[in-house]
Amino acid sequence: MAVPERLQRRALAQQEATARRRQERAAQAVPEERSEVFAAAFARERDAVEALLAPGPPEAAVVEEAAERLQALQRRVTDAVRFLAPYELRQAQETLARLQAALGGRRQQLQPQKRFAFSARKKEAPPPAPDTPAPHPPEGSGEEVAEAGPPLCGFRGAEGQVLELGPDELRQQDVVLAELCSCRVLLRGNPNTLRVSGCRNCTVLCGPVSTSVMVDGCHGCTLALACQQLRTHATRDTQLYTAVVSRTVLEGCTSIRLAPYSWTYPGIEADFEASGLDLHRCHCNLVDDFNWLVPDQPSPNWSIIREDEQVTCWD
Repeated sequence: MAVPERLQRRALAQQEATARRRQERAAQAVPEERSEVFAAAFARERDAVEALLAPGPPEAAVVEEAAERLQALQRRVTDAVRFLAPYELRQAQETLARLQAALGGRRQQLQPQKRFAFSARKKEAPPPAPDTPAPHPPEGSGEEVAEAGPPLCGFRGAEGQVLELGPDELRQQDVVLAELCSCRVLLRGNPNTLRVSGCRNCTVLCGPVSTSVMVDGCHGCTLALACQQLRTHATRDTQLYTAVVSRTVLEGCTSIRLAPYSWTYPGIEADFEASGLDLHRCHCNLVDDFNWLVPDQPSPNWSIIREDEQVTCWD
């Protein structure tokens, strides 16, 4: 019996060595080869989703199949972050954003959902002086968008309030929070995009966002954000608790403090699944500061919050 046992152990050792070599070869594959494999697979899945979302009368089963395929495509992008070049990742994320928007449109056709635009305070504009044209809102302002198109999902102009939206109101919506002051905003659900603009001394807690988040012109805020892309512009004295697939971008920002995303609520796991984000593959500390281009020196505009100072309970 000794000889067969010895041969069996030797055969087992050979099998393990073969498996190790196979894994090593896979790990040593050059990034270009892996990128090519990803690009081919991504293109196939993209074309399939686009075919399912093609114009025509929407069917629930077809829309849900498109949602499942898009979710798988988002996971594929998340898995490929480690070896994709920045421009390849950006192109993939832009494609995901476009497909998410198309999916949201098809879902609305199936079951139109009410969009919400709340305004807690309204100031009457003084009547224009004689022979003086009435002022127009600046280009790119939320007022201009609100007048030109349907009301946006979100909140504008509230002060000192607790504001909430749930899963049915947020599902694949483009959410805007604008000109809020000293508010606490709870967004329990899975939006498609989020824009936080001109907010002061607010806490914004948001469930996973399928594509991108834009933070613009905010001061003294605390935000919990999980998304594919995060761009922060002209913002100061703000804490960001984030889980981001790509690198966070800062433009014209100062005193930004970062920490890992730690907000939770009942149903967040399903929202992460719907968004295609994998929390364990996201990060908070990869940052591109466009106002600090000195190599080999850390930017003075952002820092990581010490672990003993991080918020872990948001109730």
